[in-house]
Amino acid sequence: MKKKPTKACILEAAESLMLEQSFHSVGLKQLLDAVKVPKGSFYYYFESKDQFGAELIHHYMKEGSAFKREMLLNPERGADPLQRLFLYLDGSVDFMKKHPGKYPCLAVKLASEVSGMSEAMRGELVTGFQQWIGIYQAALDEAVEAGLLPADFDTAKEAALIQDHWAGAAQRSVTFLSPEPVRLTVEHIKTRIQNRRL
Repeated sequence: MKKKPTKACILEAAESLMLEQSFHSVGLKQLLDAVKVPKGSFYYYFESKDQFGAELIHHYMKEGSAFKREMLLNPERGADPLQRLFLYLDGSVDFMKKHPGKYPCLAVKLASEVSGMSEAMRGELVTGFQQWIGIYQAALDEAVEAGLLPADFDTAKEAALIQDHWAGAAQRSVTFLSPEPVRLTVEHIKTRIQNRRL
């Protein structure tokens, strides 16, 4: 099995550590110790912690986009795009039930922490969230084309609402140590869409 490049290993280790802690609280030594890389070599891979943060977010959002495309846009997971969407959202509820108080998404966690301190990181978050909303919209567009939703269904607006409602609910679920905010939000999203289903 081919060994992953050191830079990719650093980014993956950072994802895990920052989901448990925060961007500011994870030090370089802790991060590099996790992948057994000498501290001085960090700046061989990254010009600064700001650039590292931007690359971390880019890496995470890219992985998230690939996962969402596989779950939401792959017809092998089911012919009905709405059922694929609902199963995907149900998966987030299951995660919150199994891991109360843990963030299910690094991007949502970092958004409030780093957006005001780094334009580069904020820009990567904007691009990534736009891609994620675009994937939700593509699934809804597929449902319109299949005659499952009416032709006037505003897929762009609904896709943005899915992302925004879910992100806000995830924040509250973590704060309250309860899956209920995410569960209620997912049920609300599903009901909104089902009420327009043909």
